[in-house]
Amino acid sequence: MEMLKGKHKRKVIGGAVLVLAFSVIATVMVKGAGQSKSAGAGAGKEQTAVVERRSIVSKLSSSGTIAPKDTYSITSLASGEVISAEFEEGDQVEKGQVLYVIDASSMESQLQSARNSLERAKTAYELAAEDYQEAVNKYSGNVYKSTESGYIKTLYIKAGDKVSANTKIADIYNDKVMKIRVPFLSTEAAMIGVGSQGSVILSETGEPLSGTVTAVSNMEEALTGGRLVRYVTLQVENPGGLMATHSALVQIGEWTSSAEGTFEASVDTVMSADVASTVEIESMVVNEGDYVGKGSAIFRMTSKTAEGLIRAYKDSMDKAQENLESAQSKVDSTEDSYENYTITAPISGTVITKNVKAGDKITTGGSGATTLAAIYDLSGVTFEMSVDELDVQSVKAGQTVQIQADAFEGEEFTGKVTNVSLAGSYSNGVTNYPVTVTLDEVKNLLPGMNVDGTIILEEAEDALVVPVGALMRGNKVYVKDDTVTESQGAVPAGFRAVEVETGLMNDDYVEILSGVSEGEIVYVTEVSNSSNAMMMPGMNMQGGGMQGGGGMPNGGAPSGGRR
Repeated sequence: MEMLKGKHKRKVIGGAVLVLAFSVIATVMVKGAGQSKSAGAGAGKEQTAVVERRSIVSKLSSSGTIAPKDTYSITSLASGEVISAEFEEGDQVEKGQVLYVIDASSMESQLQSARNSLERAKTAYELAAEDYQEAVNKYSGNVYKSTESGYIKTLYIKAGDKVSANTKIADIYNDKVMKIRVPFLSTEAAMIGVGSQGSVILSETGEPLSGTVTAVSNMEEALTGGRLVRYVTLQVENPGGLMATHSALVQIGEWTSSAEGTFEASVDTVMSADVASTVEIESMVVNEGDYVGKGSAIFRMTSKTAEGLIRAYKDSMDKAQENLESAQSKVDSTEDSYENYTITAPISGTVITKNVKAGDKITTGGSGATTLAAIYDLSGVTFEMSVDELDVQSVKAGQTVQIQADAFEGEEFTGKVTNVSLAGSYSNGVTNYPVTVTLDEVKNLLPGMNVDGTIILEEAEDALVVPVGALMRGNKVYVKDDTVTESQGAVPAGFRAVEVETGLMNDDYVEILSGVSEGEIVYVTEVSNSSNAMMMPGMNMQGGGMQGGGGMPNGGAPSGGRR
C-alpha cells in the first residue's frame, strides 16, 4: 500500500519473506477460535503471528529534476574593451583558467600610486612605533634618562622647571675614553678596517697604549711633500692623566701614522632634551660633577606630565597605524579592481554559452549584469527532493538513495543525500524541506531529466520483528499463554500482556529490542491487508507510508526509533 503525502510518498518494505508452516497456523487459528469464545461475545476471530527475524527497511520517495553539480554565469565588474577571449562553447575549462582579459591600462597608474603611498605609510609607522617603544623604555618610572655618558660640567635645569624639546639640560664631558685622529698613507689606510687594534705611542714619554680603530676616512688629503693620506680615528682608555694637550703616533700592524695626532675627550657636548611634549621636573636625580652613563636618570617628571609624554608618542604611533591601514585598504581595493579586468573560470566544467567575444565592449552599472558566458560542472549531477515536516527529521546526509529516470526505464541509479536544507516552504498547510541528492555516477543523465528518488532511511538486518498489528497501546504485545483461561480487559483469553522495547518500525513490522523471544506467538489485530498477509506462508511483504503512530492498534505508538 502506498500513501501519498504532499508531493512525495513514503514506502516501507519488509525485506524477508515470512514463511509459517501451514499446519502450525492451522493449529493456532483453531485454538484461537476456541479461546475467543471463552473471552466473551464480540471478541472476534483471533489472528496470531510468530516472533521472527528478518530484514526491515524504511524508505521515503519523491521526484525531482537532474541539475549539474555546479553552474556559474560569468559576469564582469569592470568596463572596457575585451582584448582576449580564448575559449569556445563546448570547451572544457579548468577552475582558474583565464577566460576574458579586459583593457586595464587606466588602472595601472592608480595601482602604482597606491603601492607607493603604502610604502611611505609603512616607513612612517615603523618609525613611530620605534619612537613609542623607545619612549616607554626611556621614561619608565617617570624619569628622564641621559643620552650621553660622561661628567656633568654644568646643569641648566632644576626642580619645578618645565622642559620641552631641545631644552638645554647639561654640558657633558667624558675623558675616561679619549680619541685620537692620525693620518696614514692612503694605500695603508685602505688596508685598515674598523675594529683593528693599534699601538698608540705617547710623544712625551714613549709609553704605548692600546687603541681600537673606530673610523677610517674615505677622503684623501695631501700632507707636506705631497703625500696622500686618509685619517684613521682610534679610541683609547684613559689610564689617568691623559689630557687633550697630549699627542701620539699610532702603529697598526706594520704601518705607522704619517704624523702625530692630538687626543680629545670622546664626549664634550651639550645634552638637550628629546621629548615630544612639555614635562615638569618634580625632582633632580643628579648634580654637577656627577658621572652619568647613557640611560642613567637625570630628573624625575611629575606623573601627569610623564603620562602625557607617553600618550603623545602613543597618539603619533596610532595615527601612523591608521594611515598605514588606510593605505593598505586603498591598495587592496585597487588590486581587487585591477583583478576584475582578468576574468577566470570560477569552476571546472563545460562552456554552455559564450555571449561576448574579443573586440566587444563591456559596460557595467546598468539595470542588470550582462552574462558573458555560462559554465556547467557535469562531473557530477544532483536533484532535489521535497520532504515534508513529518519526515524530514529522518533524513540525514550520507543516506543511500535509489533512483530511476524516466528516460532510462528499467535502469537503476544510486546516490547519497548530501544536504538537508533548513529553508522550508509552506504550502497547503504543510511545510516542505529541500533535500539535495548527489548521484554516484552520471552515466548518460543530462540536466533537466526527470527522476524518482527513494531514500533508504533506516535498515535493520536479522532484526527480531512482529507485525505492526501486534503492538498495542503502551508498547505492549499479547504473547500466547495457554495457562491464561480468561480475558483480562483488552487482553484476550490465552494471552498475556508483555511490555517491549521497540526499534525500527515501518507500516508492516516493528523491531523488538527486548521483551519477547524469537518463536513466541503474539496476538495481531486486523489493521491492514499487508498485516493479514502475514498469515499466509510464502508471501513477500510490501507496505505503504506511515507517519508517527499511524496504523497502530488502539492508537499505540512505539517508544523510539532504531537504536
